Amino acid sequence: MSRKNKTLTIFDLKGTPEGKTTLPKIFTNSIRPDVIKRAVLAIQSTRIQPQGRDPMAGKKTSAESRGTGMGISRIPRVKGGGGKAGFAPSTVGGRQPHPPKSEKKIIKNIPKKEAHFALYSAIAATASKEKVASRGHKIDSVLQIPIILTNKVEELSKTSEVEETLNNLGLVSELNRVKNSRKIRAGKGKRRGRKMKQAVGPLIVVESNKGISKAANNIPGVDVVEVNNLNTEMLAPGTYPGRLTLWSIGALTQLDKLYFGGQN
Repeated sequence: MSRKNKTLTIFDLKGTPEGKTTLPKIFTNSIRPDVIKRAVLAIQSTRIQPQGRDPMAGKKTSAESRGTGMGISRIPRVKGGGGKAGFAPSTVGGRQPHPPKSEKKIIKNIPKKEAHFALYSAIAATASKEKVASRGHKIDSVLQIPIILTNKVEELSKTSEVEETLNNLGLVSELNRVKNSRKIRAGKGKRRGRKMKQAVGPLIVVESNKGISKAANNIPGVDVVEVNNLNTEMLAPGTYPGRLTLWSIGALTQLDKLYFGGQN
């Protein structure tokens, strides 16, 4: 269901109200978790690396079947191997029955209009307190959902300044949640360049990056993105909508200009 436009407070870097603004029309779009999930999976599929096998793997052998009439199975046997089997699936050194093929289509494409609607729906979900809380974000002390900041946040150049700003906005519990969630991954992923696993924290959306991206880089779970580069996966990590999002007032005013209020 669509919701009426809300009037929200604009906060400065100290968490003090600085003015009022109205949410753009794009926030009145309906929230469709099913469409969002399809769009996120489509984005994730573009990062999968194709893999295949050598077409001759397991076939470079002298093994041949001896046919019938000898009282033994017809499985191919290596010449001079004392009856050792080869070539066939289920034999030592034999081929795979159904090897992965590099030409397999692994990218999941969805219609352009559906991808756009998924983005609009994910943006609208950032204004839903129920959706944000259901993702596990600690928002008991947060001043409002979504958090709207003055454009001065884009000029922050130090990690300590970004941390102080987030603390002033009531995100202490959220940052501690992300920091305490960091743990060693279970399974083989430890050996494949992804040893650690941690929760996703707040997303800061700015009109232009004037240094805040580098400043927030060392804060666990916090991401910064320009409004022009928004995608559905950033707003709904793991296909679940409602990421805790902070908008600069400049980025917020750009939404309707970029997406025409979410109308296709």
